Order: sequence, then C-alpha cells, then structure tokens
Amino acid sequence: MNCPLCAVPGGTILWRDDFCRVVLADEPDYPGFLRVILAAHVKEMTDLPPAAQRRVLDVVLAAEAALREVLAPDKVNLASLGNVVPHLHWHVIPRFADDPHFPNPVWGARVRNTPHAVPADAGERLAASFTRRLGRARERE
Repeated sequence: MNCPLCAVPGGTILWRDDFCRVVLADEPDYPGFLRVILAAHVKEMTDLPPAAQRRVLDVVLAAEAALREVLAPDKVNLASLGNVVPHLHWHVIPRFADDPHFPNPVWGARVRNTPHAVPADAGERLAASFTRRLGRARERE
C-alpha cells in the first residue's frame, strides 16, 4: 500500500494518541488549517464501529473548539473528502473574512492575495488547547 497518510505525519503534529493525530497543515494561505488523521488505514467513517466514529468526531470538535479559542475565525469549515487520499481524515479549516478565498470555498476562486495573519505562537497555543480538551498527547510506539 502506498498511502501518504500512513507513511508521513501529514503536517506538524500538535496532538496524538494511539487512535489519531491532529496536525497543523502546511497551507500558507490558511494558517491554522488542521487535519485530524486516523492512525489506522480506514477509508470511510462507516468502516468504524460506532464508538470509534464518535471518538473521531470528538477530536474533530475539539479541533474546531481550539481554533475558535485561539484564532477566533469568522467561520470554521469541516470536510472529510478523501478522493485523492482514501485514508480517513478530516480538514478543520479556520476561515476569516480577509482570507484569500472568503467567502468562496478554499478551493474556489481567489478574491485576495494575502492570507489572514495569525500569532506566531498559534501552533503552540493550539497544542495546549488540545491537551486541555483531549488529555496529554501520547507518542505512538
């Protein structure tokens, strides 16, 4: 199997446990763009038992709450696509009225050239918020 989300972290890891990880994606136009990536190679939410489905959603909701706490976006977009990489992961994207595509989707027509500015320590503050919401991160063995 040649799955990029099995092979590499997919961004800067802010929080992880044995079930999933939350990464800060390298998306220059979207500082604060998070991905919640399941540790196991699973394609769809319905491939998981109900308790695991709820656990994924709990982490996605913690990611949204952390973004709202730390960055105060105008809106948060949630998406689980997987058309290109069929490994279960969620995009948690803070949207700002002055971001490059707002009000269009992030893959829509660009309406301005500069990304929304966020504090330099946003990643550290987001990681701390995850620890408060989800418990201490654990390194995978």
